[in-house]
Amino acid sequence: MMNRRNLLVGLGAGLALCPDLGRASNASLNIIATTGMVTDLVLNIAGPIAEVRGIMGSGIDPHSYRHTRSDIVSMTKADIVFYHGLGLEVQMLELFEQLLKKVTVHSVADQLDSSRLLKHADYENAYDPHIWMNPLIWAGTIDPVLDVLSHARPERRDVFIKNANRYRMQLTELDAYSNDVLSSVPKESAILITAHDAFAYFGAAYGFEVIGVQGISTNSEAGLFRIGELVEILVKREIAAVFVESSVSDRNLLALMEGAGAQGHEVSLGGELFSDAMGPEGSYEGTYLGMIDHNVTTIAKALGGIAPDRGWQNKLKLGT
Repeated sequence: MMNRRNLLVGLGAGLALCPDLGRASNASLNIIATTGMVTDLVLNIAGPIAEVRGIMGSGIDPHSYRHTRSDIVSMTKADIVFYHGLGLEVQMLELFEQLLKKVTVHSVADQLDSSRLLKHADYENAYDPHIWMNPLIWAGTIDPVLDVLSHARPERRDVFIKNANRYRMQLTELDAYSNDVLSSVPKESAILITAHDAFAYFGAAYGFEVIGVQGISTNSEAGLFRIGELVEILVKREIAAVFVESSVSDRNLLALMEGAGAQGHEVSLGGELFSDAMGPEGSYEGTYLGMIDHNVTTIAKALGGIAPDRGWQNKLKLGT
């Protein structure tokens, strides 16, 4: 798996562009993206110049997602396929390799400066793929998308640049909001316990200790020893809340809460967070900005911080 991952990193570092892509300059680009976060990123930069469809909707786990026949057909017919990279879509790596012979296939994350990335806990020479948990690192994926789109439609580059600059500013503002509300959480309470290790970039950015029941990939399993170990942490450190994830089973978190309760320490459910997938399509939480706004606001409020009930843009519907 790691050999193929390294191969695709090398392939994704180039633009791998099909020579005929820019010919029908008046036609809308047909773009397929993998995760919701990548789909939203491309939509924000391409705007109405492209028809962008994502194959992984709300609640879909990209670590374990296996492409369908319809996915293969859609990708083969696309002008461009964007995927996340850094080994996130591990079940699709062979397909990407095959598609490179016919279609423009490009990773949005594999070209990022490695100094900004966190090492993968399980694999040597690999990185934690959950970079979208830090809006400023996620902003680094804008330029790779901008370059590919500009190559495909050079006459629309000014539009792409304008859209990219606007989106970059929104990410900067989202990061400022996140810093503001998360800094209101008491230092002793800044401990985030979730279903799997998807929030390391969040923790590094905002000063939270992050503990995942499972590893970086949801394909890893949490054994009884791990559950027991975390129950002891909950009780000893008097942690008040844990968080479930929309794309990961809540089984392990419920076991933690039950185990702590058996030792006389009540732990509440701090809320549901969006980790590897965004919220429902068409909702505010179904955008990247809304996803992070929801997570930040939910975490801050559950752990004793101060945050507006409806979040950064007054669009959240927490508790309704």
